[in-house]
Amino acid sequence: MAESISIETGAPKEIKYEQLLPQIKALIEGEQDEVAVLSNVAAALHQTFANLWTGFYLVRGGALKLGPFQGPVACMTIERGKGVCGQSWERGETIIVPDVDRFPGHIACSSDSRSEIVVPIKSNTGDVEALLDIDSAHLNTFDASDRRYLEQLCDHLAKILY
Repeated sequence: MAESISIETGAPKEIKYEQLLPQIKALIEGEQDEVAVLSNVAAALHQTFANLWTGFYLVRGGALKLGPFQGPVACMTIERGKGVCGQSWERGETIIVPDVDRFPGHIACSSDSRSEIVVPIKSNTGDVEALLDIDSAHLNTFDASDRRYLEQLCDHLAKILY
């Protein structure tokens, strides 16, 4: 049976990450099914931070395909190099966008999205296999703290899934 996630409400986000990441690791320990793992990770992040959209895009057949997520409906296919996700995939690096309206080529899956962070998940060969994408309804939501903790999480996901 799955454990529930318990995070101190009202805590600074660094404290929330410090509490959440070990709980996510315990939750997914021993599971190697991509959909099961990514579904619970998306749910845990979304529940903890209450962003607009939290989910994954999976590299499939030369494009990004929508994977497990929490939030409103989303774009189902994104081409390499297109939008924030496509550029993160192409570059193989995390991208933080403080204001999506100022990001050239931003794909507006939701008009409510105002800022975004995308973190690639790479296999041990260095290939991007998936992306963690989080959208906020507020400007300037994501910073170096989010980058650090989400990259740690994505590195762990890469080790168990890819």
